[in-house]
Amino acid sequence: MSATSIARGESRRRGPALDVAVVGGGMVGAATALALARAGFATALLEARAPAPWSVQDEVDLRVVGLAPSSIALLDELCVWTSIRSSRASPYAQMHVWDAASGAAIHFDAAQQDRDLLGYIVENNLVQWQLWQALESAGVRRLCPAQVSGYEVLEDRVQLTLHGAEAETISARLLVAADGAASPLRAMAGIETHGRDYAQRGVVAHVTTERAHEGTAWQRFLDTGPLALLPLADGRSSIVWSLPEAEAQRVLALDDQAFFDELGVASDFRLGRITGATARAAFPLRLQLAETYQAERFVLLGDAAHAVHPLAGQGVNLGLRDVVELRNTLVAARDAGSDIAAPHVLRRYARRRRSADTMDALGFDALARIYAWQAPPLIAARGLGVRLIDKLSPIKRRLAEHAAGL
Repeated sequence: MSATSIARGESRRRGPALDVAVVGGGMVGAATALALARAGFATALLEARAPAPWSVQDEVDLRVVGLAPSSIALLDELCVWTSIRSSRASPYAQMHVWDAASGAAIHFDAAQQDRDLLGYIVENNLVQWQLWQALESAGVRRLCPAQVSGYEVLEDRVQLTLHGAEAETISARLLVAADGAASPLRAMAGIETHGRDYAQRGVVAHVTTERAHEGTAWQRFLDTGPLALLPLADGRSSIVWSLPEAEAQRVLALDDQAFFDELGVASDFRLGRITGATARAAFPLRLQLAETYQAERFVLLGDAAHAVHPLAGQGVNLGLRDVVELRNTLVAARDAGSDIAAPHVLRRYARRRRSADTMDALGFDALARIYAWQAPPLIAARGLGVRLIDKLSPIKRRLAEHAAGL
């Protein structure tokens, strides 16, 4: 059998040593392994490279995530949220979004929703490190460095062929692919994707501003794409500036003062002048959805299943909602005496999450398209719609609750 082939074979008499093998140790993969282990499943996590230890003395990671209440609830269940929050996390209670072309704005306030906070801005590597640290005590078998070169579907298990680990093969009842947007396992399973390349990059940096961020997430829609300023615990703001490829490269090459000046104009000087910044980086923006989230004894979640535009900051939150759905589905199957990787069990997970993720992904894509409108009548219509939503409390509350995962 070739490294990328999948074959059905005769099961050995002895069952697999593991219930679930999770491939990919990022935030979503590590959360999956931890959640399943704490739910009583024999679980292994396979990762090519262990995360670098996180330290409060280190510079703040350029990659940050806005954790919604649903994600915080999961991390709290997994007994890692307290250590994350006390390490370096920035709460935000308000979000202000405005349109450069029409001037229309919408403002979300946690107090108007009878909540203390809308969420927390946290470094990706802090979340990943805390999850990684918790795996051993939860009984997760960590195989690292380990890479899957192929897998074979047998009657009651999946057998993985590994490179870079002590064991050459490992078997589990279910294989979970959490190995990122370029997922090699998804390709091995023959699952196609569809979507579109935005021909944009998200320029990221942490900036010091003349005025305090006020515990508020700020986002301005420009004709080139959205610019977000997210509050950090140390008083700075993390920016995600979506720009066309050529423009992103130009902004990356600017000297510091020119960058400060252009970013100040782009942000409408909402936080005053930009007075300092870290080094800049950029990442490509793409919409990508897997055609299905399941194959035989196999499921996708996180970026392996869906990659979305960062304008709503929901990518990781969608992935963590996948984790909750998968855990709950497998627990229900086990409690009912079913095979946790039976086709009808995996279909239930795949149907629910693909439907929800697709609606969200296409919604974010629609927003990106709407804010790309440049014709004056369309700009006016867009502005009218935003102003109406801001005044219609039930609709605004529903939008906020959906973003929060409530």
